[in-house]
Amino acid sequence: MVEQTRFSRRAYVAGVGSAATLGVAGCLGGGDDSVTVAHMPIFPDLQYYVMESEDYLAEIDATIDNQEFGNGPDIVQAMGGGEVDIAMFGVVPAMITIDRGIGAQVTAANIKEPMAILTHDEFAPLWDEHGSDAFDIWADENGEQFTFGTFPQGSVPDVLLRYWLQQEGVDPETDVTITGISGANAVFQAIANGEIDGASIMEPVPSRVAEEGLSYETFRTSAEIMPGQPAAVTLMTDSVRESPVATQFLNQHVRATTFINENPSATAEIVESGIGMPAEQAQQALDGPLANFVTDPREIEAGTEIFAEFAADNGQTDEQLTRDQIFDYSIYETL
Repeated sequence: MVEQTRFSRRAYVAGVGSAATLGVAGCLGGGDDSVTVAHMPIFPDLQYYVMESEDYLAEIDATIDNQEFGNGPDIVQAMGGGEVDIAMFGVVPAMITIDRGIGAQVTAANIKEPMAILTHDEFAPLWDEHGSDAFDIWADENGEQFTFGTFPQGSVPDVLLRYWLQQEGVDPETDVTITGISGANAVFQAIANGEIDGASIMEPVPSRVAEEGLSYETFRTSAEIMPGQPAAVTLMTDSVRESPVATQFLNQHVRATTFINENPSATAEIVESGIGMPAEQAQQALDGPLANFVTDPREIEAGTEIFAEFAADNGQTDEQLTRDQIFDYSIYETL
């Protein structure tokens, strides 16, 4: 957990609306009219930073406690302890949360198809000539297997990579080496240092690689591999979903999505101040093929089913979750 800030609810709530809001607080279980929102300083959680920067959170009839986390597992743990009401994080940790019996469901997507498979410049010509046999030829020519670097096993980038390899008839366990790396900066450094031959990764890494002229290129986008590929989502506890705060929060989420899609220059400045990605680089990423910000959860439902299967196969969940277990569409549909 990195930081915590608070946003006051609208002033009129102190008057006529206060009794209703305090009733909601009872549903939230916190003993007051506050809602804790967990998020991560990553590109796919950009809606939160827009809501914060543009003061959209002030339109919600509750005090918003903002908690920034460095990874998904820590958010899962915090939700298990009743410390978080709304979480903006990866779809896989969201499913783990649900599988653990914590009353919560996904009410919105944040982004779809945000990943890229990067490979060394010398790999694409081998693929063009030999198809998936390119991995064997690479190993013969270089004396070692092609090595991918991505987030640890079971993460969204890792699942996408393994899915793509399997679709191409490549065994992720035996035909290539997949190295788990924590953090986008660490993945970028591994590329810059020539420690890996490819990566499955989100922005800002692809834009940084292109900007700095490294000998790697985008070989496939997630849209080409898995249309509707999920990534970060908005998960709400049952108490929030049963309160007016759920609709209010998603209304602001939609506003943030619209802001991102219609104001890339202003959004780039928000990325720099909130996430730490230079504005010029953020502008390039926002103009690229991976900046597919959405709110409608149905846009990621097909890909989420694939991820649910992987999560069960990897032992991250005890069972393969269904759409009905994962999603609550009703709140978005009332907007």
